Amino acid sequence: MKDNAWNRLGAYLNETQILGSIQNTLYWDQNTIMPREGATWRADQLTYLAKILHERTSSNVLSDLINSAETELKGIDGIDESQFNSKMKNIDLLKKELDRQSRIDPLLVEHLARAKSRGYESWQQAKENSDYKIFLPFFKELIKLRIEEAKQISNKLSPWETLAQPYEPDISKEWLFKIFNPIKEAIPLMLKNAKQFKKNNWDLDNNSQKYLSEKLLDVFGRNKNLVAVAESPHPFSITLGPKDFRVTTRIVKGEPFSSFLATAHEWGHSVYEQGLPSQSHQWFAWPLGQATSMAIHESQSLFWENRIVKSRAFSESFFKFFIEKGCPLKNHEELWKSMNTFKAGLNRVEADELSYGLHILIRTELEIKLIEGNLDPADLPHEWNNMYEKLLGIKPPNDRLGCLQDVHWSEGAFGYFPSYLLGHLISAQITSKLEEDLGLIDNLIANQSYKLIIDWLKKNVHSYGRSLNSMELVKDLTNAELSPNYFISYLEKKIRLLN
Repeated sequence: MKDNAWNRLGAYLNETQILGSIQNTLYWDQNTIMPREGATWRADQLTYLAKILHERTSSNVLSDLINSAETELKGIDGIDESQFNSKMKNIDLLKKELDRQSRIDPLLVEHLARAKSRGYESWQQAKENSDYKIFLPFFKELIKLRIEEAKQISNKLSPWETLAQPYEPDISKEWLFKIFNPIKEAIPLMLKNAKQFKKNNWDLDNNSQKYLSEKLLDVFGRNKNLVAVAESPHPFSITLGPKDFRVTTRIVKGEPFSSFLATAHEWGHSVYEQGLPSQSHQWFAWPLGQATSMAIHESQSLFWENRIVKSRAFSESFFKFFIEKGCPLKNHEELWKSMNTFKAGLNRVEADELSYGLHILIRTELEIKLIEGNLDPADLPHEWNNMYEKLLGIKPPNDRLGCLQDVHWSEGAFGYFPSYLLGHLISAQITSKLEEDLGLIDNLIANQSYKLIIDWLKKNVHSYGRSLNSMELVKDLTNAELSPNYFISYLEKKIRLLN
C-alpha cells in the first residue's frame, strides 16, 4: 500500500474498527450465550475497550492524520470530482465525530461503559422478577452519567437532543413532534375503526418456530456463510466484520409469530448492513461505509417485517410451511388476519403496526422527561402505566409487562426510540417509490422477487451510506420531504382490506 497521508489515516481507522468489532463480538456473546456469572469480567472487558476506543477516537494523533489527509487531498491535481467529494465527506464526518469524542472526559467514558454492563445485567434480573426496584439504582446512575455526557458534548442542543444525535443526526424535539403529532391524533381513531378479530389461542413448539424462521431467511436469500442466527432476551442485529453479520431472535410462549416476525425485522437490519458501500476507501472503517441513521435502519427492518411478511401475498405463499409444522389455521387468509390483528396491547415488540406508534410516543415523551429533569426515575412505573391507560386504554399489571420490557434504557440508549416510528414513516414513503419503479409489492411477493427488491433497496437506499442524512435520502429518492401521510394512508388502506 502506498505510504501517503490518506492511507495512513485509513490504517488508523481500520485498527480502530477492529477494536470496535471486538467490542461488538463481546456484546453479542453477552446477549446470547455468555453465562450469567461472567457478567463482572465482561464489564471489565467492555470498560477497557471503551477506554481504548475513546482514546483513539479523540486523540491528537487522529486529528493530525485527518488534517494531513485533507491537506494532501486538496493538493492532488486532476482528481475525479466525485472521488474528491466522497473523500471530503469522509473527512467532514471524521472531524465531526472527533469533535464530539474530544469533549467527553475519558473517566466518564469508563464509568459509562461499566454502568451499561451493570445496567443490562440488573435489567435482566429485574425483568425476570418483575421488580423495577432491582433496576432502579443502576438506572439512576445511567441517567446521571448520560446527562453529564450531554452537558460535556454540547451547550447548543438540549440534553436529550444531544444524546439522540448518534442515532438520528440533526434531530430536534421541535421537528420530531411536528412529524409525530399527526400520528398521535390519527391512530386512536383508526384503532376504534379497526374490526376486532377473535385471537386464536394456539402455539408452535420451539423447534417448529426455529424451522419457520430459518425457512423465512432461506426464502429471502440469506447466505449462511455471511449471516448467523442466535437467540437472545431481546432480538437484535449486529455486524461483527465485513463478512460477519449476526441476527438474534427470541421465542415467546403463546406467541407463535413472535420469533418469526422478529427474524424478519432483524433480517431487514442485516440486509441494510450488507448493502452498504463496498468501495475500498469506504468499507469497513470509513464513515461513508456506515449506516446514515437508525431511522433509515429501522425503515429497512420494518419494511421486511410489515410490508413483506405481514402482507396477504406473503401469507398465501408461505402458508404451506406453517401447515407443515402443525398450524391450526384453515387457510392463508386466516394466517394473514392472525398476523394483522389490530388491538391495543402492552408489549411494543409484539404490537401491531397501528398501535405501535403509540408505544414509541410514550417512550419518547418519558425519556425526554427522564433526561431533562422533569421525571424522577423512581416514578417511572407509575407514569408509564398512566400513559398506557391514557393512550392505549390498558394498564400493565406488573413491571415486567410495563416499563421493564425494553432493553434500550438499561444500556443508556436514550434517543433511540423515535427511530422506530420515523422508520415506519420512511418505510411507507420509500415503499411508495419502490412500487412506482417495480410494480405492486404484492405482485413482487407473489413472484418471490426478493432479489429484485433487495437490489432496488441496495441501489436506492443502502449504497448511499452516510453520504446523505436520512431526511436528505428520503427527499432525494421520493422527491418529497418526509411526511406522516404515506404511513397514515397505508394504515387506512390496510384497515379497509382487513375489515
